Amino acid sequence: MPNTRGAAHTPTIVLVGHGMVGQRFLEGLAERGVTGRARVVVLCEEPRPAYDRVQLTSYFSGRTPEDLSLVPDGFMAEHGIELRTGDPAVAIDREARTVTARSGLTVAYDTLVLATGSYPFVPPVPGKDAAGCFVYRTIEDLLAIEEYARTARTGAVVGGGLLGLEAAGALKGLGLDTHVVEFAPRLMPVQVDEGGGAALLRTIEGMGLSVHTGVGTQEVLAGRDGAVTGMRLSDGSELAADMVVFSAGVRPRDQLARECGLAVGERGGITVDERCRTSDPAVYAIGECALAADGRVYGLVAPGYEMALTAADAIAGRESSFTGADMSTKLKLLGVDVASFGDAHGTAEGCLDVVYADSRAGVYKKLVVAADGTLLGGVLVGDAEAYGTLRPMTGSVPPVAPEQLVLPAGVGGPVALGPESLPDEAVICSCHNVTKGAICEHTTLPEVKKCTKAGTGCGSCVKVIQQLLPKTGDGGLCGCFPQTRQDLYEIVQVLRITSYAELLDRYGREEARGGEGCEVCKPTVASILASLSHGYVLDGEQAALQDTNDHFLANMQRNGSYSVVPRVPGGEITPEKLIVIGEVAREFGLYTKITGGQRIDLFGARVEQLPAIWARLVDAGFESGHAYGKALRTVKSCVGQTWCRYGVQDSVRMAIDLELRYRGLRAPHKLKSAVSGCQRECAEAQSKDFGVIATANGWNLYVGGNGGATPRHADLLAKDLSDAELVRLIDRFLMYYVRTAERLERTAPWVERVGLDHVRDVVVEDSLGIGEELDALMARHVAGYRDEWAETLADPERLARFVSFVNAPEAPDPSVRFVPERDQIKPDLTVLTLEGVSAR
Repeated sequence: MPNTRGAAHTPTIVLVGHGMVGQRFLEGLAERGVTGRARVVVLCEEPRPAYDRVQLTSYFSGRTPEDLSLVPDGFMAEHGIELRTGDPAVAIDREARTVTARSGLTVAYDTLVLATGSYPFVPPVPGKDAAGCFVYRTIEDLLAIEEYARTARTGAVVGGGLLGLEAAGALKGLGLDTHVVEFAPRLMPVQVDEGGGAALLRTIEGMGLSVHTGVGTQEVLAGRDGAVTGMRLSDGSELAADMVVFSAGVRPRDQLARECGLAVGERGGITVDERCRTSDPAVYAIGECALAADGRVYGLVAPGYEMALTAADAIAGRESSFTGADMSTKLKLLGVDVASFGDAHGTAEGCLDVVYADSRAGVYKKLVVAADGTLLGGVLVGDAEAYGTLRPMTGSVPPVAPEQLVLPAGVGGPVALGPESLPDEAVICSCHNVTKGAICEHTTLPEVKKCTKAGTGCGSCVKVIQQLLPKTGDGGLCGCFPQTRQDLYEIVQVLRITSYAELLDRYGREEARGGEGCEVCKPTVASILASLSHGYVLDGEQAALQDTNDHFLANMQRNGSYSVVPRVPGGEITPEKLIVIGEVAREFGLYTKITGGQRIDLFGARVEQLPAIWARLVDAGFESGHAYGKALRTVKSCVGQTWCRYGVQDSVRMAIDLELRYRGLRAPHKLKSAVSGCQRECAEAQSKDFGVIATANGWNLYVGGNGGATPRHADLLAKDLSDAELVRLIDRFLMYYVRTAERLERTAPWVERVGLDHVRDVVVEDSLGIGEELDALMARHVAGYRDEWAETLADPERLARFVSFVNAPEAPDPSVRFVPERDQIKPDLTVLTLEGVSAR
């Protein structure tokens, strides 16, 4: 860092631009101790500090601008960085070494770093400035799109690349009929080949989007009021549209550099050397505004981060260089996994393609290999699970034949090549250039993120990182908590903790405190809080902790629709209620199925239909059957002594009593029960988590049974019990299970783990002296039970979540479709065909 103003002078570093790359540069300065010996001034054009532009579209899924922020609380103050938002640089005087901001502020610099990024390219077509035309680049752009979309019905996106498809997904999510116009002959032409583009096209069209490839935008049409009415394409056709979003690529923002005489590339971009220095040694350029030493402008965040750290090294007096970067990428676009890496298009001389295509599943995989077997690159569409392992193998010969890396199970593969097979120098996180060896120096995901930043960029490497990390040696629940689920239950109960954030901040691992947790501990703690009756499961923070099905109090099915399962205690139902279920199914066009648990499932409900369906059911006296939750599902029964000549007890009455007592009880896993009226066991009670069989002297209680893939016969816990004794033992059994089971542990493996004798000692003999405490916990549950759907219907704020599209609450999701079958409906699942692509 040059210092021409005397030994006592404190050098000043001015950063122009505060996007993702700019923030990484500031972190690089801080990590190298530069902020402690220099003044750092940041001139930021946007009204807010740096945010995660990669995750920009997640704003439409509920994330706030604050959630997207990349600046840790207190970071600027801690490092003495002067951040001026909404005040961009407008002029640079290289001779005087000053930068002037829009506000009139002039700052003298010793070192200037340009991180001005890029601007969206808008084709110079007539009408491009009409009301209703937008670009898709910043949070402010999204806010404007969201507002305008409230009165729009149809939208068109110009550009079918990465950002274009993100924009199309956003418009679709806002309830608009959406068109995508791409000049190239296929979608994502830079990343995927013809076969991958065909798979992507058919999948996206199957979601209800209209795609127009091989045509350009000739004119944006506008009405007399100046607002968009449509588009005219290069083939002469016209599209009706109420709004247009341009996402046809970006261009380097190099205007400041041009105006102050810095060298720029012929096609744009500020020319820099291997250390990211411009033609003026006191000025650096990083990110999308820079033309790198290899003659490329990089539009991905990972190369930008490398450039940021290269410049930080140069300013700190360290040696490093940037000569090029990996352009591999993995994204989920409109719910479809898409990835490309290395020489995805097979441009190397003599290379060979290994292709697998499953048109039925919408999967396309291509590996490009050299004649000697070296993996050169690949394209993955529909199934990118192997990306995290394949990308680091690029440039080497995989230990197995390439076809085994793409074939599914049952067709000669796949070979289980996990990340442990990679060398330590393999780069796992391309965003931050973090190797396997660097990751393996740590033990938890929060620690990896904090120390290496791996997993904090696009997030595609997180799954691989978790596979590399050791299982928590301390027996903790996950990388966020050193305690077991049982420990956390005791902490929450004894200390009356009512929120996940409080529990994490007080008892989480040090490196996890203040974070967001993980997908292991969040639903686990949500279950603990719910089982201890800490309020409605979708209120406040609790909503973000729930599993997928709990978000809408319904089971999601394979085509995005939901099933509705009203509770039918004991399997007993009146003709009037049967008629209501039939009427509801007929009115909403639902598929009906009688289940093995003596319930009637209604399939095919769209999310926006759920409140109306449940309003009818609740009015008729039905409650939630909790088929969506880790809770009591059913207590089935035979008809018992009331009707059956072999029955010795009233099994239906007992089943109803038990189901109404334990309904809504949240547990580590689902709970099922049954009551049989005699030893003939028609209700199959011995295959349940807790089963009851009538005897001439009372009831026998069986525990720890289950069906499914690993069936287990239940064990006899106690016999010849009275009604009161039976209920008390079930109360204690369930609450002891809820208290001591591990995450997602059914009663069957729990009983095997802790031992039937131990369970009997605690539940029957009260060997631990906690019987009364368990009784009280169950009494608290019974007294506090509220039907979740009745509670939801009574609160307009809670009902607001049940929409497919925020700005069109009553609009159905066009991708959820059905076809007739056997006088009912079934999901209409898109079947893909890839013309011209061989599947083998």
